[in-house]
Amino acid sequence: MKMLNSVMMMVGLVLASHVVLAADASPEEIVLWPQGAPEAKGTTDKDIPVIQRYAPSSDNATGAAIVVCPGGGYGGLAMDHEGDQIGRWLNSEGISAFVLRYRHAPGYKHPVPLMDAQRALRTVRARAGEWGVNPGHIGILGFSAGGHLTGTAGTHFDAGNPKADDPIDRASCRPDFLVLVYPVITLEGPFAHMGSRKNLLGEHPAPELVKDLSLENAVTKDTPPTFLFHTSGDTGVPSENSILFYRALHDAKVPAEMHIFEKGEHGAGLAPKDPALSVWPKLCITWLRGLGML
Repeated sequence: MKMLNSVMMMVGLVLASHVVLAADASPEEIVLWPQGAPEAKGTTDKDIPVIQRYAPSSDNATGAAIVVCPGGGYGGLAMDHEGDQIGRWLNSEGISAFVLRYRHAPGYKHPVPLMDAQRALRTVRARAGEWGVNPGHIGILGFSAGGHLTGTAGTHFDAGNPKADDPIDRASCRPDFLVLVYPVITLEGPFAHMGSRKNLLGEHPAPELVKDLSLENAVTKDTPPTFLFHTSGDTGVPSENSILFYRALHDAKVPAEMHIFEKGEHGAGLAPKDPALSVWPKLCITWLRGLGML
């Protein structure tokens, strides 16, 4: 009877949500620059960018990996519902997750967050064999301002420096796919998220920098395939941000899929208690399978 009750309870938990998080375990923390990060202004946690590695179980590992960029307006990091919970969800789908603790305001502005994201992608690719990752199946996922960082990494990348002394710097930082969740995209015009812009670029940024980091202007045919999720009810970052990026991808003939739900507030994360929004993780996984990444 006790066993039956336990089974029934487990079934109930599965049915209560479209997403089942992996078992509780502490992730491994990897310092991105063990000898000291460039542009570092101190030695506190806020000055030391790291990735927290969430490894899937060997029986369901797909070889895919995703760097996760939590949101926070470039002034903080939502490390729980846009970090830890995401790592555990991805593990449940057989995906290695690397949650990025990147540097941000008030101490750091552009290009430091982008340097951290690029270094994270290079690190995962350079150590792919060690971590059981396919070096051609490495993506990046971000929420809100972390979505802007994700989009920036997907539009500003290089193939690595083959002559670098550091083997990690020899690896490409181009992600193989992007997942943008209620992302900040534009930093100009009526749909700009001015808080993120100020934290990233300061009070009076150069117009050409604002244009370059308004990501709808930066898409090319080489931008990776992209999945976007947003809601019309988002009053923090209007859904026009995702629409602008999708249109740029479409015009550049980059494979893209976008889902805009009618209701839902900004910062929903996996939205496990919302019957409508909680389907977006499943839609994302289906899209990744269609890409051949899983």
